Amino acid sequence: MTFSDRMKEILDQGVAASKDFAVKAGGKAQELGERGVLMLEIKQLESQAQKLINRLGNETYQQFGEQGKDTIYSDNPSVKGILTELALIKETMEKKDSELQTKKK
Repeated sequence: MTFSDRMKEILDQGVAASKDFAVKAGGKAQELGERGVLMLEIKQLESQAQKLINRLGNETYQQFGEQGKDTIYSDNPSVKGILTELALIKETMEKKDSELQTKKK
């Protein structure tokens, strides 16, 4: 098993644990007020972003280390997909954070 395969396996295990957490947290979210729900959603988005950053690092390692490429560009299909997902998560997090700030007032 290559290093990148192991990293993918670790990430997949993390995703499964996150899904389990999300299911459990979803039940608790009903008990929380609106602010608590927003805070939970922001934390989940942060977790998703971290996983995407890990995927980006893994993709970079594969291309530099295993495929021997000298450069990676943002228009590379796999990199572009990850960057697009990260941008969407960032936008959603900013909206949720803005909602949270509004509710604190």
